[in-house]
Amino acid sequence: MPRLVLLALTLVASLSAAPAFAHDANRQGTVPASAADLHLTYAPLVKQTAPAVVNIYTSKKVRQRQTMPLFDDPFFRRFFGDRGSHGSRERVQNSLGSGVIVGGDGLIVTNHHVIEGADEIRVVLPDRREFDATVVASEERNDLALLQIETKGAELPTLRFGDSDALEVGDLILAIGNPFGVGQTVTSGIISAAARTSRAIGEGGVFIQIDAAINPGNSGGALVDMHGQLVGVNTAIFSRSGGSHGIGFAIPASLVRRMVVVYQSGGQVVRPWLGGEGEPVGQDMASALGLERPRGVILSSVHPRGPLARAGLRLNDIIFAVEGQRVADPVAMRFRFETLAADFAKVSYWRRGKQLSANVAIEPPPEDPPRNQTILKGESPFTGLRVVNVSPAVIEEMGLRGATAGVVVDGIRRGSIARRLGFRSGDVVVQVNDREISLVGDLQKLIREQPSRWRIVLRRDGKRLKMEFRE
Repeated sequence: MPRLVLLALTLVASLSAAPAFAHDANRQGTVPASAADLHLTYAPLVKQTAPAVVNIYTSKKVRQRQTMPLFDDPFFRRFFGDRGSHGSRERVQNSLGSGVIVGGDGLIVTNHHVIEGADEIRVVLPDRREFDATVVASEERNDLALLQIETKGAELPTLRFGDSDALEVGDLILAIGNPFGVGQTVTSGIISAAARTSRAIGEGGVFIQIDAAINPGNSGGALVDMHGQLVGVNTAIFSRSGGSHGIGFAIPASLVRRMVVVYQSGGQVVRPWLGGEGEPVGQDMASALGLERPRGVILSSVHPRGPLARAGLRLNDIIFAVEGQRVADPVAMRFRFETLAADFAKVSYWRRGKQLSANVAIEPPPEDPPRNQTILKGESPFTGLRVVNVSPAVIEEMGLRGATAGVVVDGIRRGSIARRLGFRSGDVVVQVNDREISLVGDLQKLIREQPSRWRIVLRRDGKRLKMEFRE
């Protein structure tokens, strides 16, 4: 007896047949024409794609402090510290996740958080074959990692990349992974949002939001479209209970593909340098500028030697699109540059009532001036700080907002004067005693002068902060 499934399911007659509700060239969908159209199944599509989705088991050794039960209470530790401790013992911590085979040579993509800190990684295929895996590339900021397994000539199923930029809200998708370690599981749903940006999700930029159920253990698994192509890597959920509430997120395949291509070509993934920062255009700003509606990113700072400036863009220009893809905020704008494999990107922007375009170079941030990492010594409020010169490379690496020059803190010694005075990693020293600080050498020279009063201006989280101390 044929199985009845939901009305929205797509007909997959064979592994190579196109779905009955697949979009045509004009992306015009169709509706079921008869009762027979309701007798549909995802089974052929699952048979095509699921073999390339693997389970990932990791283990790492952690040290656990042993204490008397009384001293486990935070109230008593406040007064007695670690005096109730009886040393520590080592234990093995296990975790699980999912991954996708994207290369016949055994290259697997997963999430960074799945393999982070692991001492051992074991990959298990749906057909029960097992392999040891090594991490060959990892990006914490984008939450992506690449694993390599030694196949010894064995054939492996793989998934081909699809076009995640072509996804539209309402498109059907499947999520495949290993939730809670119960074994490979397939769930279905639709695209709830095609370009969701939120720092609450992660730093990767643009995410695909789906309503297909994903749970702990699904991380690193496949998001596939109705053509059996990999369009995303499942990475996170919004949940109050730890389980699925129909709000899941996947990293778009465009970003995953770029990481794979760069690795296979022997390069290193580097975030492009734009040489500028911006803010989303709100309703009030749009009305003031004569725009029919809020859209785009208005440039709030432009580095004089950066790619944006060299392409002719200026302060207060509004960037609408990158290579034809609309951008609504700075995260989406950077994401579009990040996923391009070209030397230049066509940028559409608005200036004083006119819509213009320019070709912006895609290039890594230069380390100019050299960072000159230094631990500051002597008697001053800066004693114990590890500092480097601010450069475009350092700005991108540390995510410094609004900084163009100065000396940034990238480490603080425990128990140092600087730590007690409240300095933090990421603080940019821009001025001391009314003197501009451009290089580490400027700060060292001032420390040697041993002034009796210190008036310090910092940039912290994009805001100016003043501090004052006396000897």
